[in-house]
Amino acid sequence: MAGILYLVATPIGNLNDMTFRAVEVLRNVSLIAAEDTRNSIKLLNHFEIKTAMTSYHEFNKYDKADYLIGKLNSGEDVAVITDAGTPGISDPGEVLVEKCYEAGITVVPVPGACAAVNALIASGQPTRRFLFEAFLPTDKKERREILESLRNETRTIIIYEAPHRLVKTLEELQEYLGDRELTLCKELTKKHESFIKTTLSEAVNLFVENEPRGEFVLVIKGKSRALIEEEKSQAWSDISIAEHVEKYISSGMTKKEAIKKVAEDRNIPKREVYAETITL
Repeated sequence: MAGILYLVATPIGNLNDMTFRAVEVLRNVSLIAAEDTRNSIKLLNHFEIKTAMTSYHEFNKYDKADYLIGKLNSGEDVAVITDAGTPGISDPGEVLVEKCYEAGITVVPVPGACAAVNALIASGQPTRRFLFEAFLPTDKKERREILESLRNETRTIIIYEAPHRLVKTLEELQEYLGDRELTLCKELTKKHESFIKTTLSEAVNLFVENEPRGEFVLVIKGKSRALIEEEKSQAWSDISIAEHVEKYISSGMTKKEAIKKVAEDRNIPKREVYAETITL
């Protein structure tokens, strides 16, 4: 009978956030797959956990996943932990979980700390709908595409950032999103934990003058639907309704399709558009 893969969340700073269940699981599994064994040994020693460890990180996540699947298929239980927080959330784990499902191996989450969720609930920003982007990609083309996709995002946006890249990221976010409201969440659960509710422009000014320190979670307020509709209307204010319809017809739409699209763009009834385009 195959073993069980446990995804065990660990503290993101304060060791008192470790759960009793997490300690029990880590003591009882046959093997712990850790993102960085040098970092995790401190955690295991603190809780007197003697279980053997093996490294499982971004650079060996495919080959090592096959090794771990072999262990699980032989009947051993395996736990995955990261340096801090929940496995699979901007940390190794996703590939192994997928392979477990392909192999019919049971996956069990052991919940605990997650920086994104803790930042969100303490941010003072809307929490009902949110979008987690983790760290923005370093590839310039992909990064631009992601930022462009966030331009009209109405959900609260959560982004992770390191201190040495913070100012650049804040400047790019302001460029693409406008001067959006956000909360800067720093060093969550640690001694210097702080929450700064501000705007993107004010945040840029703050950290241009004061070098940022510590790890940050940016919780950015979504764009209001009312503003999106207002911007849509303004985008077409320089041309007439008839010219607007003509523009879509010239792009290949039928007149009926163009009238429907113009009504959507201007948020007006189709009959109003039709009345302005009878001669077309």
